[in-house]
Amino acid sequence: MTAQTQGAPGPVEPGTVRAAGCTYDAATYERLAADAAAIVARYPRARSALLPMLHLVQSEESYVSRDGIAFCAEQLGLTAAQVSAVATFYTQYKRHPNGKYTVGVCTNTLCAVMGGDEIFDSLSEHLDVGHDETTEDGKITLERVECNAACDYAPVVMVNWEFFDNQTADSARELADRLTADDAPVVPTRGAASVCSFRQMSRVLAGFPDGRADEGVGAGDATLVGLRLARENGWAAPGPETDEGGAGSGEDGAAAPEAVESESAPHAPGQATPAVGEQGSSAEREPETSDDVSPGGPPPSDEVDESKETDQ
Repeated sequence: MTAQTQGAPGPVEPGTVRAAGCTYDAATYERLAADAAAIVARYPRARSALLPMLHLVQSEESYVSRDGIAFCAEQLGLTAAQVSAVATFYTQYKRHPNGKYTVGVCTNTLCAVMGGDEIFDSLSEHLDVGHDETTEDGKITLERVECNAACDYAPVVMVNWEFFDNQTADSARELADRLTADDAPVVPTRGAASVCSFRQMSRVLAGFPDGRADEGVGAGDATLVGLRLARENGWAAPGPETDEGGAGSGEDGAAAPEAVESESAPHAPGQATPAVGEQGSSAEREPETSDDVSPGGPPPSDEVDESKETDQ
């Protein structure tokens, strides 16, 4: 099969008449087609642009609609079934209208232990919605989300993928009330200076930055403790091999502890330990001891030792 998918039309060239199936009005289609061309230009093959293209159409209607599916298929030379398969695989793509704010509560192991489940249940009752459901006013879609790599600030709540750290049931409800009121900027713990709408964030995820990524702190103190300690104590990761001391050498040129040859490794006196992967290394050497042949000793015998039997 070639780069062109069998049974699918070729990608739409800029300025050509669109195929049937997408009912966007002319102005919307023209605007999205220009953005699509910019996205496709980033990749050697048009179909590789599908993920950001789905975010693009989602930024138009707050979900991946039938028109969005048809648009992606036309632009990338795919079938609607192929586009739908991807759109339904990833949870960030919505197949029904999403709220202005997606409130995601992490309920993976650590956040759950720290109160994530309680936070979700409290928000669900407070907003009168369940997982992946939207409030009647269209402001908030509530979700359980997978780990967002912020375990040092558990439990974490995400609003359109901006971090709100160390949440409680009370603080999460207060956050939801501020989002519902929508009368003042809502400031996340880290990242941008304020939370944007779901549609705006979808456009950013399509690859069109809004210039807000570096407005705030990207990593908090808990995340940077290791770096701070390393700088205070002058610690550094082992560098590449050098003529002075070799890989992992200490300050005096001596080998670092992990580089010292193991005394228990069986090899002939004066013979250097083979490098990993070379013949004679632990992966290649011939058995030399009984433990090499039968680690842990011989298997237990099935025969009963009558000398150890006792009267019942």
